[in-house]
Amino acid sequence: MAGNSFGNIFKITSFGESHGIAIGVVIDGCPAGLEIDRAFIQHQLDRRRPGQSSLTTQRNEDDQVQILSGVFEGKSTGAPIALLINNKDQKSQDYDRFKDVYRPSHADFTYDQKYGFRDYRGGGRSSARETATRVAAGAIALQLLQLQHVKIDAFVSQVGSVMLNKPYQELDFNAIDSNLVRCPDSETATQMISLIEQVRSEGDSVGGVITCVIQNCPIGLGEPVFDKLHADLGKAMLSINAVKGFEIGSGFAAAGMRGSEHNDEFQKEGGQIVTKTNNSGGIQGGISNGQDIYFRVAFKPVATIASGQNTVDKSGKETTLEGKGRHDPCVVPRAVPIVEAMAALVLADHLLRSVVSRQSSVVRP
Repeated sequence: MAGNSFGNIFKITSFGESHGIAIGVVIDGCPAGLEIDRAFIQHQLDRRRPGQSSLTTQRNEDDQVQILSGVFEGKSTGAPIALLINNKDQKSQDYDRFKDVYRPSHADFTYDQKYGFRDYRGGGRSSARETATRVAAGAIALQLLQLQHVKIDAFVSQVGSVMLNKPYQELDFNAIDSNLVRCPDSETATQMISLIEQVRSEGDSVGGVITCVIQNCPIGLGEPVFDKLHADLGKAMLSINAVKGFEIGSGFAAAGMRGSEHNDEFQKEGGQIVTKTNNSGGIQGGISNGQDIYFRVAFKPVATIASGQNTVDKSGKETTLEGKGRHDPCVVPRAVPIVEAMAALVLADHLLRSVVSRQSSVVRP
């Protein structure tokens, strides 16, 4: 199985399965001398962990992170950093009935066709459980970015048909974690929570959208051809379980605009060159321009639902199944820190690539 690593200089490799002994990640390329705040890593994991509220799966994992290597006296040594998270609340017997049955919109069929063998307990590597490792690694990337005053905030901007219709500039990002759904507008959050509760009571699931805003990004991150900054952000987001769409800046709305409407004109402000508008989403020609980077990530409804669905088994025999186990009726509240983590991993990698080209350091002054 290929594709378990992400990044070029700040590179991560995740390992482990949903119902295995543990999951973990190895970070290669983290500069030496970075102060590692273990409590911050744990805080980010707590935001993603299952069982944190009535709106999420009730799988009870505390997701306590262990730092196995690469950190000494609270600082990175430059060696690979290994992080481990034990699995403690697996209920593999819930999946015995799916051993030979293909669950609709899961990876069961494609895994069987590609590998000829699969771990049917919670989906194995295809489970969203793997994303905990990304959050842990992303927390270290965020600490690296903080040295450059980069700020990354993601929030739920849509659940089903309930949308947050305010520009992000009018929102208080400090309010993101003030409610169960992680929407920084209390009125909209209440509507979202009601919808998720209704969907759960009906044995169904619902999708949503997460908006992410990156502030204070240095000018010049990203490469102009295949490694465009927005292309790498797109790949990072689309690698997250259940993600079906990514748009940056004006996104798909740009298709209905004219150049005279869409172009971001330049001006001088406070001694700096800036753009009057930001339809580009902070990236032009694949390179960051110093303006806010903002994008939206669309998540499909969770595939496992309690109501009956038609499917087939390995032999092609028709059957009906009902979801059994502990699953989120809507994934977006727990996916907020995952989006932030993947954005941080992309920016940390491009920051180090930029530093290498300038032969300077992001850790030492």
